[in-house]
Amino acid sequence: MLTVRPAGPGDAGDICALLNAVDTIEIGRPETDLHEVEADLNHPDVDLATDSWLAHEGGRLVAYGMVWPEGEPGLVGADQYVLPEHQDAAARMLRLMEARAAEMAGGVPGSLRMQLNTEPTLDTVLLTARGWQTVRRYQVMVRSLDPAAGPGETPAGLTLRHCGTGEEDRRRAHALVEDSFAEHFGHVHREYGAWLDHYSFRDLDWSLVWIASLPGEGDVGVVLTRDDRTTMAWVNHLGVRKDARGRGIGGHLLRHAFAFYAARGRDTLGLGVDTLNATGALALYEAHGMRPHFSVNTWELPLHHGGELTVHPQG
Repeated sequence: MLTVRPAGPGDAGDICALLNAVDTIEIGRPETDLHEVEADLNHPDVDLATDSWLAHEGGRLVAYGMVWPEGEPGLVGADQYVLPEHQDAAARMLRLMEARAAEMAGGVPGSLRMQLNTEPTLDTVLLTARGWQTVRRYQVMVRSLDPAAGPGETPAGLTLRHCGTGEEDRRRAHALVEDSFAEHFGHVHREYGAWLDHYSFRDLDWSLVWIASLPGEGDVGVVLTRDDRTTMAWVNHLGVRKDARGRGIGGHLLRHAFAFYAARGRDTLGLGVDTLNATGALALYEAHGMRPHFSVNTWELPLHHGGELTVHPQG
């Protein structure tokens, strides 16, 4: 018998095991760490009692879902994970997630968005039948690291400093991310504190974040990395100010990350990129030897005036 209840902090281990089972099916190996699940369950914008669901069948966790406000009127984010033989649980969870998203929209026309592997364990017929559609594709890129390779030539006058020494540079890193990503699809502006909370950056090792500067132009770029994943080092954000692009700054920041993590003993570095990114980010990463690891689609369900969902006969 299928039972559904809210998640709690004590469920982190079971949720992590479910996500790794899904990882193994979708990408060939487990890549979810427990601290990532714990961060989601402790997110300040999520009320677990109303915004999360666990589906059990015969005492086994078979599906997990969560929704949260994205910080922009009418925009709600979602995650859902399900074992492939339990699409009934997926369908029930979708209905619950959509209903809660409609409440969160609060009378503002908007949308519910969720990212799924391009070959997900969730049957996408369930989504299309309910009015969901794909609106974007992202690529997770990886590269093997070579301890013998350095960062290469530095653009004239460019200097890097890490952000591990004080709050002022951390705020500068935030401002550079906001500036360089402002025109990107799906970017939501967040004030500094909300940004720290959304990405779980309050416990970030800020010595792994670097700001690039040029004489007479000030701070022009940032690369924000983290080393808390079991499988690889990770780049959360790499951005260059619009007026400073085309001068090799992004490539240098990327090569710096390669060299730094190779020296640190890591063998792989990864990041995610919008395949339609207008700044040429995908081409930059490909030119630096990064290769596709897996792809995800952003699925979107429109939310109408009054916080109501589109009505579909199949729903």
